[in-house]
Amino acid sequence: MKWLNIQSCERTGVALRRKHNVLESRTKPQLIPAFTMRIVFIGPPGAGKGTQAEKIIAQFKPAHLSTGDMLRAARDAKTEIGLEAEKYMSSGKLVPDEVVIGVIADRLKQDDCKSGYLLDGFPRTIAQAEALDKMLADAGTPLDVVLELKVPDEELFSRLSKRGRADDNPETIKERIAVYNNQTSPLLDYYGKKGLLKTIEGLGTVNEIFARIEKVLNPPKSGCGCACR
Repeated sequence: MKWLNIQSCERTGVALRRKHNVLESRTKPQLIPAFTMRIVFIGPPGAGKGTQAEKIIAQFKPAHLSTGDMLRAARDAKTEIGLEAEKYMSSGKLVPDEVVIGVIADRLKQDDCKSGYLLDGFPRTIAQAEALDKMLADAGTPLDVVLELKVPDEELFSRLSKRGRADDNPETIKERIAVYNNQTSPLLDYYGKKGLLKTIEGLGTVNEIFARIEKVLNPPKSGCGCACR
């Protein structure tokens, strides 16, 4: 009568399981890494930035970070920084940069931002850009790209004039475009010097414009000849 060697059986079982796991890992399809790009999106009124932002989010699934939405969410959640922002919002005053940066910092800690985000409506000035850069540098998560949706002033004027809103009179439209240009020009220089700025021509159909954005966010690999990253 032969006695069963329990330790030997256990070792054999472990070896078989390891072999099975190795074979299984070789046959399983490899998961493609998630989109993790950190983006600032800049564009003048009438450029169609909102439409393109929606398409970027639908295609690449970054978190959409709108300054106004973040401020309201922080206020409603009654966070410490949200209550600070409420003091200014309730009185109709501009929320100071340091408070806005604090709100953004809190928002970026949420899980959905770990897979990338699209920052829409901020920064608007050099001071805001510098504060944002410092905050992201401290966190070890610098920006990857700054998208500028560029449309000639005369085309913006034409588009805004056709909307038919009561406040879209010629003088108001010209003023809004001028304010944007004055605010944004230094910002574009700032990001251009950092090598982050990518200018997208904003003329053409919605899909034509988005195809240009895709080429920036999802460029073909060299020598690949395909549209994969």
